Amino acid sequence: MAWVAQIRLAPYSYDWIDNLGRRSPQRLVDLSEPVVGEAFTTAGGRRRGRILAVEPGHHLTGEIMGAVLSYVLVPDAGNTTRLLLKVVMRTNPVIALGGCLGDLVMARRQLLNLKQFAESGDGPAR
Repeated sequence: MAWVAQIRLAPYSYDWIDNLGRRSPQRLVDLSEPVVGEAFTTAGGRRRGRILAVEPGHHLTGEIMGAVLSYVLVPDAGNTTRLLLKVVMRTNPVIALGGCLGDLVMARRQLLNLKQFAESGDGPAR
């Protein structure tokens, strides 16, 4: 959950798009547990969105730009954990299509980066 909770510091997707070229932290930072109502993430050096629900070690749900994102950790067979991401947004069909395609690319990179961090402790794949 430490890497998921660290989404509060940076988006961990393509920093040159989401974070105005600022590199997402490459190491865990000593953060307090997420709290409902605090900023959900940071992008381009600015705090964005807010946390809607949290259960440390299990899930983090926040809203940003009209979308609700839930990160859920599910224990898997053996000593592994699966990270699931659900994104929900109410909008018109044209914006939804563009948003889905863009989010597919950005969310995939974010999840791959978080996976690599969690598994190796090294920086994300670029």
